Parts: sequence; C-alpha cells; structure tokens
Amino acid sequence: MSTEPLTNGVSARTATPENGERTAPARMPRPARRAQLLQAAREVFVAQGYHAAAMDDIAERAGVSKPVLYQHFPGKMELYLALLETHTNQLVQQVKRALDSTTDNKLRVHQAVEAYYEFVDNEDGSFRLVFETDLGNDPAVRELVDRGNRVCAEAIADTIAADTGLPREHAELLATGLIGAAQVSARSWLATDRAVPKAEAIELMAAVSWRGISGFPRHP
Repeated sequence: MSTEPLTNGVSARTATPENGERTAPARMPRPARRAQLLQAAREVFVAQGYHAAAMDDIAERAGVSKPVLYQHFPGKMELYLALLETHTNQLVQQVKRALDSTTDNKLRVHQAVEAYYEFVDNEDGSFRLVFETDLGNDPAVRELVDRGNRVCAEAIADTIAADTGLPREHAELLATGLIGAAQVSARSWLATDRAVPKAEAIELMAAVSWRGISGFPRHP
C-alpha cells in the first residue's frame, strides 16, 4: 500500500509498515501549526478582505481540516485579531529599531520614514490588514490599530521632547504628523506602482519631515 508523507497532521493517511501494523502519525508542534494557520489566514484576508473570507478558505489554504483550525482559533474574528496584532507589533518594532539605530536626528527621521516604506512594500501585503482593513469600525480592531499608531508616535515623541524641550503634547503632535506623512505617502507610492524609486521616495519624504522638525532648536 502506498503512503503519503504527513505534512499537516490531518490530511495524510496513517502510515502502514510492511508487517501490517498501523502507526500513529507524527503531529506538527502547536507553535508551528499556529504559524502555518496565521500565514494561510494572512493570504486569504489580504486577497479577499475580512467579510468575504471564510474559515473554509483558510483551512483549505493551510491544508488542514476545519476542526484543526478551530482547535487554535475559536472563530474568524479571533484569527483576524491575532494576525492584526502580529503585524502591528511588527511595525512598532521596525520603528523602534529605526530610532535606536543612530543618535543623529536627521538620520533618525530618515530611518523612521524608511520603516513605513519597508512595511508597506512587503510582498505579503500584510500592511493592508493594518492600514486598509474593512473592519475599521470594529472596536477590537480599532483598538489594536490605534495602539500600534500610538506606540510608534510615543517612541518618536520621546526623542523630539528630549531634544527640543517642547511640551509633551507638542512633541506627540509632531510625531503623529511624521508617521501620518510616512504612512500615507508610502501607500500612495505603492498605489502608483512605485513610479518613483523607493530610495528617492524615502529621501523626499524624509527631507520634508526633517525640514519641519529641525526648525525647533535643540534643548541645551
């Protein structure tokens, strides 16, 4: 009897050795299975949006049965929120790494803008879940997106406040303007099929942002 290699723990037939005894199939470790399901869900949600996507589609994309999918995520919303949290955290970490990479503030602005362009330019399209979700009015989704934006803005505001001595509220408003310009311009750049080379687009937006922020004198 022919056997199939077990790749997902549910769809392959149980291996049968020559002596006729049936052996239990090896199962994918839970963290690996979760990562596999999240990847499949991301592909489906990016392609179809939340409302058009179905758990059947995600299970099929992952190559598992629906019961296996439900073992990890009780419903479509829980799966979407887990995915959204993953990618908002990814953006936050990219922005924080950009700020920590140098003490030169002009370069920091450049690196922060670049972080948004790199996030948007990722071929997996995950930025659409964060910036273009069709669940923008859902409280849980809105909270995750707002939290990601807030943490990014606070990290940038920390640097602005420390260097300029501006009141915290002023620093946070400047930081919000910086990330808003970076995010919107990056999405516009992508929508125009990258008409401007990415390095040039980043340099343009970084120059505009730095010209404004550098107008505030450094705090002694």
